[in-house]
Amino acid sequence: IETIMKPLVRDMPDNLKIVMEHISTKQGVEYVTNAPPNVAASITAHHLLYNRNALLVGGIKPHFYCLPILKRETHRLALLSAATSGNPKFFLGTDSAPHETSTKESGCGCAGVYTAHAALELYAEAFDSVDALELLEGFSSVFGSAFYGLERNTETVTLEEKSWNVPKRYPFMGKTVTPLRAGEKVKWSIVDKNFNFLFDV
Repeated sequence: IETIMKPLVRDMPDNLKIVMEHISTKQGVEYVTNAPPNVAASITAHHLLYNRNALLVGGIKPHFYCLPILKRETHRLALLSAATSGNPKFFLGTDSAPHETSTKESGCGCAGVYTAHAALELYAEAFDSVDALELLEGFSSVFGSAFYGLERNTETVTLEEKSWNVPKRYPFMGKTVTPLRAGEKVKWSIVDKNFNFLFDV
């Protein structure tokens, strides 16, 4: 923030849109909150739901390894507070990374968490955890397009509090990808959608 972001924002035109993608710290939240209007940030579902214990406790869990890396609980709570604040400077950015299972479960595993199979459902869990579901639409569908000056998407999805089991693997280009919550439950489901998926594994 001190060595890159502040000089960058100072030296660039104030109409240049600058986004800190996938912020992961309390300091990042504080900086974006107080930065000029042309500075915003995206936040991933996994950084809202998990802290570094998910990655490290009981042995390293390669499918929680991502960059920026999961941080302490203090940082997760700051991110969750920002995401659910209604502040339009913060919006959805999944950073979903479909690395093949074998490249994650290796001596030098790839960084990235695969969340595309349940992105909105996972965000719904995060917002529901602090009774802020009414703010999910702005975070996921309004603030990002407004920041970039783009027309708002009119397509819709309907989420329902209905749990489902995540498969342990999804097929991916002749191999497999291991999703977040593999073999576990996600609390929310998409029950109706008025759009077409652009990516099918």
